[in-house]
Amino acid sequence: MPAVIRLTEIKLPLDHPEGAIRIAIIKRLGIGAADLKGYTIFRRGFDARKPSLISLIYTLDVELEAEDEVLKRLGGDRYIGLTPDTTYKFVAKAPAKLSSRPVVIGTGPCGLLAGFVLAEMGFRPIILDRGKIVRERTKDTFALWRKGVLNPESNVQFGEGGAGTFSDGKLYSQIKDPEFRARKVLKEFVQAGAPPEILYVSKPHVGTFRLVSMVENMRATMQNLGADTRFQSKVTDIDIEATADGERRVRGVVLESGEYIATDHVVLAVGHSARDTFQMLYDRGVYVEAKAFSIGVRIEHPQAMIDCLRFGKYAGHPLLGAADYKLVHHCANGRAVYSFCMCPGGQVVAATSEVGRLVTNGMSQYSRAERNANSGIVVGVTPADYPGHPLAGIAFQRAWESLAFTAGGGTYEAPGQLVGDFLAGRPSTTLGGVLPSYKPGVHLTDLAPCLPDYVTAAIREALPAFERQIKGYTMADAIMTGVETRTSAPIRIKRGPDLQSLNTRGLYPAGEGAGYAGGILSAAVDGIRVAEAIALSVIGATPPQG
Repeated sequence: MPAVIRLTEIKLPLDHPEGAIRIAIIKRLGIGAADLKGYTIFRRGFDARKPSLISLIYTLDVELEAEDEVLKRLGGDRYIGLTPDTTYKFVAKAPAKLSSRPVVIGTGPCGLLAGFVLAEMGFRPIILDRGKIVRERTKDTFALWRKGVLNPESNVQFGEGGAGTFSDGKLYSQIKDPEFRARKVLKEFVQAGAPPEILYVSKPHVGTFRLVSMVENMRATMQNLGADTRFQSKVTDIDIEATADGERRVRGVVLESGEYIATDHVVLAVGHSARDTFQMLYDRGVYVEAKAFSIGVRIEHPQAMIDCLRFGKYAGHPLLGAADYKLVHHCANGRAVYSFCMCPGGQVVAATSEVGRLVTNGMSQYSRAERNANSGIVVGVTPADYPGHPLAGIAFQRAWESLAFTAGGGTYEAPGQLVGDFLAGRPSTTLGGVLPSYKPGVHLTDLAPCLPDYVTAAIREALPAFERQIKGYTMADAIMTGVETRTSAPIRIKRGPDLQSLNTRGLYPAGEGAGYAGGILSAAVDGIRVAEAIALSVIGATPPQG
């Protein structure tokens, strides 16, 4: 059987003909045309540093008959080697009899993959979510966007699929992944209905509507494997027993309905906005510490402008899609300002989960075809900015979200300001050429009272610096809406090398809400790691460290 060689850094023009890849392989390997049996694309990215000369960059898996000869002849070439086996390998199989079924709290990317892998290994997990199934949750979310009606238990933050469902659906991360868990995630997403291209494009994304059906399909698969998925099942307490040897150990969870579920293993994958759950954990003595996060605004520009600046004459090319950007500026006051969760061709959305508070976020559909580009422009804050208590960051977030709600008129309209007015320090009264996408609407005002003074000052310093990187970024008509406060959890539920809580055995803090992930893919991978740790704990093996 032909072996497979991985060939990296194959650069070709953006509009290369179909046969150019085959010709490039033959040339790079110095082989005859008959020696090439076939190839597949493992990764496709692009180099747009020079908009006038954009090239595609391929990583290819190549089938040859004489791979030994090629590897021997080109063994010193760091861009040529054997293709690794990226098959995900399960760490354990459930025993025939389980003393208790593991419980997974939350069905965002982390809880979804934790439950999915536990089900695949035969552990028949019980998966709980405070919100509704994704279709019903979508209706509740649209009620806020279209009518200004908030359901605190079913919204952008809470419900099947988690916060990632109403996002751009970005599926890339900078995490190290020697066990190929990320590849496992992408393959399961494709199996559930994601476009196959997410397996090879350099910056894959899915978009909200596709995520909805994917989540439903994965739920059905888990149920067929023996998982019990329950919605509108809010966990209000965790039963923690003090054992004779001085340890604290999980014995069960309590639902809002009063139902008690006995279990020795709980995956805590509640997301970054489960503030009441964080309070409950703190009250039960689970070790929690404050951590840094970021706060700022959403900014919108015409997507066509971003496309032209990034791609030049190639703007609109189908292989490039809508252009994104990544910006950072280090201020004189020591603060860092950066773009966050940039959504090409998307919209700004209402993302609050609490009555009387206002939060913004960004999302895109798979097509990324809306008129505006939007991104968070956020400033790092640390526990030094909200000292005194492990949960003080939550109070800090709530204070600014409440001010934003008031500044927006108290109807879930977002306070907004034109960039030109923000830089000049004056309230906005009239929209310009960039129409805001936020629903249920934008109330023009002054954003400065909705943010800490040092955040306002940092953004005012950073915007001209961003202008030097993207001409037109400080266009006077660009629109900013506030506030963006849920960039990550303001706490960390710290865990040890075995992925259990530092002081509560059987509790596995995971994902964004526990402070161990940032985005769909990294959260899903963390969910798999926790599932593995539980499986190994049940069979009495040592979990992998790190």
